[in-house]
Amino acid sequence: MQVVVIRFVVREEWASRWLALVDEFTRATRAEDSNLWFWWARDVDEPNVFFLLEGHREEGVEAHLKSPLIPKIQREWPAALVETPRVLMTTMPGNAWADLALLPV
Repeated sequence: MQVVVIRFVVREEWASRWLALVDEFTRATRAEDSNLWFWWARDVDEPNVFFLLEGHREEGVEAHLKSPLIPKIQREWPAALVETPRVLMTTMPGNAWADLALLPV
């Protein structure tokens, strides 16, 4: 699976509207057959920072990147951002989360 974490620094005036701005792309991505998860999180220390956590089956990554919404977000999202988003990306074996052995419940 491909795992992606993207850090978005959003302009203060957009922080309360960010999730509405990204909603269409979020819903479309979550509906993709290869999507494992697509979650947004907000930094508790920096309220203008949002993280996108994505998981995709490897066979669907190319199709995801060809989404017809990509040109739209390339046009619309930068106006709400302070800087170019930062990304961590890796390919991992399997398509599921493992238990955290250090904290069994």
